Amino acid sequence: MAQNLLVLGLQWGDEGKGKVIDALSSGFDIIVRFQGGANAGHTVHVGQEKFVLHLLPSGILRPGKLCVIGNGVVADPECLLEEIEALRGRSIQVSPDNLAVSDRAHVVMPYHKLLDGLQEAALGKGRIGTTRRGIGPCYADQAARLGLRFAELVQPERLERRLRALIEMKNREVTLLYGAEPLDADKVCAQYREYGERLRPYVRDTVALLSEAVRRGRSILLEGAQGTLLDVNFGTYPYVTSSNVTAGGAAVGSGIPPTRIDRVLGVVKAYCTRVGDGPFPTEQDNETGRLLRERGHEYGATTGRPRRCGWLDAVALRHAVAINGVTSIALMLTDVLSALKTIKACTAYELDGRRVADFPADAEVLARVRPVYEEFPGWQSDISPVRLIDDLPRAARDYVAAVERIAGAPVQMVSVGPERDQIARRRADA
Repeated sequence: MAQNLLVLGLQWGDEGKGKVIDALSSGFDIIVRFQGGANAGHTVHVGQEKFVLHLLPSGILRPGKLCVIGNGVVADPECLLEEIEALRGRSIQVSPDNLAVSDRAHVVMPYHKLLDGLQEAALGKGRIGTTRRGIGPCYADQAARLGLRFAELVQPERLERRLRALIEMKNREVTLLYGAEPLDADKVCAQYREYGERLRPYVRDTVALLSEAVRRGRSILLEGAQGTLLDVNFGTYPYVTSSNVTAGGAAVGSGIPPTRIDRVLGVVKAYCTRVGDGPFPTEQDNETGRLLRERGHEYGATTGRPRRCGWLDAVALRHAVAINGVTSIALMLTDVLSALKTIKACTAYELDGRRVADFPADAEVLARVRPVYEEFPGWQSDISPVRLIDDLPRAARDYVAAVERIAGAPVQMVSVGPERDQIARRRADA
């Protein structure tokens, strides 16, 4: 029976999931994106080319793979069409033969993006730090049963009937609450009718499609976006995304039963980064942080914003490993640490004079903790040619072993450079 694998991030996103999924997708029949929206960005380097994907699963870069945008995704049709056309311009064909969009997935609308920006502005210093791509308002409408799904997007008459009623409702909110200009219903309806026509060939019942794939024993790779610490339930609330990033969300966002997800590969940076606002105990707002940012090219794939950089946080990592039932780890951007003489990892917190081993639920409490660090010697050598973990320098192997010890899960892959083949594996997996 085929083994199905879930790949997800264990930090605040940007861990390098795109590279891992690209590297592994050649061994799977179907790749499924199960949550989030165009607020995520997966970067994959293929030779001299760099691909940044926001909605399309990273497996789209592998010929012959079926890629699925699952029912748990909120998709901006304009962004999706732009992404499809951009890949065609680079000789990568996207067609209904290799892409299926769930008819149950929700559609990001112009009023979602407008409200996202207005809400952030209204919060002032208490802002969340969203990408203003309309993701939160779209998920809010889904929960309030006011959402539009792709099943309706491809039915012009039904789309227009519902859309006009929703725009009237949203315009009252936009004008009366925020004093902003209303949306033009005629313009929006015409635009989204066109999107529906262009995307109609891709829209399918992906729950039935994946159920049949499971029954037939086809291998499935589930692709997460963002990271566990941004999960709406388990992250640093309210500085989180609006979807279930964790392993439980994979079943809900795809329709694949949890009992048919066989393994969970957690993706972790060898250090830690965060985009936007919110507590970050190990942040290094200093020369070390700037070195990590420049060596790791730590700028958002979606927004271009510089990422906040710091040391690995093992307290948060243990929290993420436990929640997701992680069976193995991919340790990413390890080569970025090669310039450092000494490397640190936070193994516990101190709060009000006492030692804390668990990750707190309250973001204000997390903002007050002080990290307790363990130090490791650096290796200060080029590890990019290494393809076996056993061949890494001794200090690098010791750091990998420390990550395994403090995370409580084995490291299966170590990224040693940005290219898709620059990965060191365990000898048995190589």
